[in-house]
Amino acid sequence: MKKPDTLILLLEFYLLSSICFTLVAQTASGGKLCSEGKIQNNQILSDASLITPHNPFNIIHYKLDFDLYNNFLTPFPRSFNASEVVTFRVDTALNSIHLDAVNSSLVIDSVSMSAVSFTHSNNVLNIQLDNTYQPDDTVDIKIYYHHLNVNDQAFYAANGFVFTTNAPEGARRWLPSVDHPSDKATFELIAKMPSNVKFGSNGRLADSTLAADTIYHHWISRDPIATYLMTLSGKVNYNLDIIHWQNPFSQGDSIPIRFYWNSGESLVNLNNIKTKIIPMMTHFSELFGEYPFEKNGFATLNNQFPWSGMEDQTLIHLCPNCWNEDLVAHEFAHQWFGDLISPATWSDVWLNEGFATYCEALWLEYTNGYSAYKQEINIHAGNYLGSNPGWPIYNPVWAEVTPDINTLYNYAITYLKGSCVLHMLRYVVGDSLFFEILNSYAADPGLKYEIVTTADFNEKVNSVTSEDYDWFFDQWVYSPNHPVYQNSYSISGSGPTWQIDLIVNQIQQNTVLFKMPVDIKIEFIDATDTTVTVITNAVASQTYNFQLDKEPAELIFDPDRDIVLKVVNTVLVSVDVNENIPADFSLEQNYPNPFNPTTTIKYSLPEKEFVTLKIFDVMGNEVNTVVNEEKLAGTYSVEYSASGLASGIYFYQFTTAKYTDTKKFVILK
Repeated sequence: MKKPDTLILLLEFYLLSSICFTLVAQTASGGKLCSEGKIQNNQILSDASLITPHNPFNIIHYKLDFDLYNNFLTPFPRSFNASEVVTFRVDTALNSIHLDAVNSSLVIDSVSMSAVSFTHSNNVLNIQLDNTYQPDDTVDIKIYYHHLNVNDQAFYAANGFVFTTNAPEGARRWLPSVDHPSDKATFELIAKMPSNVKFGSNGRLADSTLAADTIYHHWISRDPIATYLMTLSGKVNYNLDIIHWQNPFSQGDSIPIRFYWNSGESLVNLNNIKTKIIPMMTHFSELFGEYPFEKNGFATLNNQFPWSGMEDQTLIHLCPNCWNEDLVAHEFAHQWFGDLISPATWSDVWLNEGFATYCEALWLEYTNGYSAYKQEINIHAGNYLGSNPGWPIYNPVWAEVTPDINTLYNYAITYLKGSCVLHMLRYVVGDSLFFEILNSYAADPGLKYEIVTTADFNEKVNSVTSEDYDWFFDQWVYSPNHPVYQNSYSISGSGPTWQIDLIVNQIQQNTVLFKMPVDIKIEFIDATDTTVTVITNAVASQTYNFQLDKEPAELIFDPDRDIVLKVVNTVLVSVDVNENIPADFSLEQNYPNPFNPTTTIKYSLPEKEFVTLKIFDVMGNEVNTVVNEEKLAGTYSVEYSASGLASGIYFYQFTTAKYTDTKKFVILK
């Protein structure tokens, strides 16, 4: 790659100088760890069926009896024997039911109680009942089955470790079920294992019975669970610490928090989480309503665990030694967003992951202030803009056909865009109404322990604000991509009257036009400024006129970057005030610097010129072209996103036929 002469001189100066710059890499965010882990799992959903969620019955309760004794002993087989009692309520008269059960993992041995016969093929277990049952009848069936000694990415057994992972549709590989979040049920599990095993599951530990070298653990979940959140995990000689959250909202109520962990893990990180989880539990309860379950728990697993974290209800699973505060905040927030209120379909998955990712930023706001929160949101936005695949947050097709893991858990869309949309909703409605919305949504008695849709959240926003925000959801949730603004403005007049004419142009492709309130900051030549708010209607081009009583120097569109999902270029195209016409070519130092992930670069042209603005690394390799076109005389401000670049020192070079200048900036991630 050709290295410009000016750049070579700067590189020589840099290399010969005694400047030493050390970059400290930040720990990856919880949402990123969550997404990358799930994508790395790359679970193939070839066994997914379309039989749910359109069932004429509703599962009320699962009771499972597992013999896991041999799974904890060498050679650590994945095969086990089990029985399951399924209790369901009839919605439409029926004499048979069907459940999800993957043939390559499960073999059905027999059925009993109200079940008289079965067939099992194409991953569907069809069960014939002993009668025709009517609406509101409650029916019990019992299924005897065994799990094959296969690696199905759902049931794991190795080296004294046994655990399950389900999301999005893996439960059908270790228990016959309606494996869809639309059908929540209570869950009960009795498991047999060696006496030196510590073992956890959803809900509370009802009892443990010891008989010689064998122990039976009995876990009961009081509250309904979606199947993708049902879990079990145990290990020979697991470490277990238990602390308690004294509920400040209900005197005398003490919630146990169980920490299962592996020897050799960082006790510093573990103890940090044990210290932080109490205030986190309190703070999230203040924001979203009182912690809704009878226990909370965390368990680090082994290297077979394919994800970084999984929000299993009341027993959050983490990768080994992954006591990361952002990750814990993300997974713990799921106890409200995903677990307490679960997505009705996979089209609504952003109500889980977008909300939990946003809660990472809320936790940073609580611990480090609003500036830390906003920096985190800006990082979310920059990473989205750098990797947006171009589909909407809500895809109605996913309600019927579960997409592949890479699509469903796409970090840019499901996590980052979802988080940024919540920030922009906060900006639009204001802090007071926004937090009232979150609390009313999560603590609504009609939604708690139930399933929710994106339309439910939209309705909640409208209800709390007493306004119609359908337009907000239509553009940010149901439509892909984001606005691209190509704005221009001119300054005219002379004392005592001045005027700025601003044209806001939206030039984005493959999406809708966006309506948003936006702040316009006007800076004056006397170093003062003023900010006004205008509404950008959903039109391609809109003109605004500002009458002023003193001489303006510059206009800044969205100065605080509250519309975080956008690309904007705002240029001064004409000045009728002689002293404001740029007298010379100039390139200003970017601001902020260092930055992550966005910064603003300003340059001036005294006449029309063809302009290039390029980014180079310290070796002189060109990594980005920011501007490459003819520009009119004026002062230009370019917002540059470095989301795709690593931390380090870079140079930006401004070139015309008559002028070249180069400056240095620092990306600090």
